[in-house]
Amino acid sequence: MDIKRPDGVVAGVLAGLGGATLGALLLAARGLAKRSVKPDLSRTAAVQTARRLNRAAGTLAGSVLFDSAVEHYRGQFHNPAMFTPLVTSSFSLAVSAHGLADTRVGAHAARDVIYAGTALTGLVGTGFHLFNIAKRPGGFSWQNLFYSAPPGAPAALMLSGLLGFLSERVRNTPPGTAPVVLGLPAGRVLGVVTGAGIFGTVGEAGLLHFRGQFHDPFMLLPVTMPPVAALLTAVASVSSPRPRPLTRWWLRATAILGLAGTGFHALGVGRDMGGWRNWRQNVLNGPPLPAPPAFTGLALVGLAALRLLEDVADV
Repeated sequence: MDIKRPDGVVAGVLAGLGGATLGALLLAARGLAKRSVKPDLSRTAAVQTARRLNRAAGTLAGSVLFDSAVEHYRGQFHNPAMFTPLVTSSFSLAVSAHGLADTRVGAHAARDVIYAGTALTGLVGTGFHLFNIAKRPGGFSWQNLFYSAPPGAPAALMLSGLLGFLSERVRNTPPGTAPVVLGLPAGRVLGVVTGAGIFGTVGEAGLLHFRGQFHDPFMLLPVTMPPVAALLTAVASVSSPRPRPLTRWWLRATAILGLAGTGFHALGVGRDMGGWRNWRQNVLNGPPLPAPPAFTGLALVGLAALRLLEDVADV
C-alpha cells in the first residue's frame, strides 16, 4: 500500500464532502431566512428536547473522555495539555447528567459556562492535532494521518460542548414561542449540525478502517450507514415539516450501530495476541473501544432535531 501521500481521488472525495456540508448549511440559512415559526411548542416539550440534547452531549463527552484517556496514556502524557480533554470532557459529562435530570425551564448558568468552555477546548484541540500532523516529516501523508493525533477526537469534544450549549438555548425558550438559534428554527439548525457531525465522524472511521484494509466486512458499516442518516437528516432540515419515519428509523439504527461498534472493537481486541488476558497492551494498540458511541450521540441529536421539526411548523 502506498502511504506516502493521499492521492487526488481521496482529496477530491474529502473536498466534495466538505463542499456538500457547506452547501447544506448555506441552503438551510437561505431557506430559513424567509420563514417564520409558529409558536406552538410548549415549555414542557422544549425542556424534553433540551434533555435529549443533554443526553447526546453527554454521550459524546463520555466517548471522548475514555478515548482520550487511552490515547493520551499511550502517549505517556508527555505534554501537560494532554490532561485538558480529560478534565473538560468529565465536566461536560457531569453537567450533561445534571441537565438530563433537570426538569426545570430556563438555561443553567454553570452548564452554559462549562459547555462553552468544552466547545472552545475542542476547537483548540483540533487545531493542535492538525498542527501535530503538519509538523511531522511528510506533513499530511497517509502515514501521519494513520498514526498521529486524530483530529476527530477533539472535534467530537467541540460538538459535545456545542450541543450542550444549544440544549440550554432550547431550554430557555420563552413561553408561547418556538426555540430558535441565532434567529433560526432550532430543529433545522440541529439537523444540519447532525449531518455535518456525522460526516466528520465517518471520515475518521473511514480513515482508521482503511488503515485496517477493511479486513472484516462489518468495517464497511460505519462508512455506509451513517452517511445515509446524515443525508436524510439534512434533507429533513431544509424541507417542509412532515413525518419522516424512514429518517427516524435510520437514525435509530445508526445509534444502535454506535453501541454495536464497541462490541466489534472488543472482539478485535480479543483477537490480538494474548487476547483480553493481555488487555494492558491490546486495549492500547487494538481498535479504540470508546470511539463508536460517537455515532450514537450524533444519532440522538438527529432524533431530537426530528422531534422539533415535527412539533414546530413553518409558516
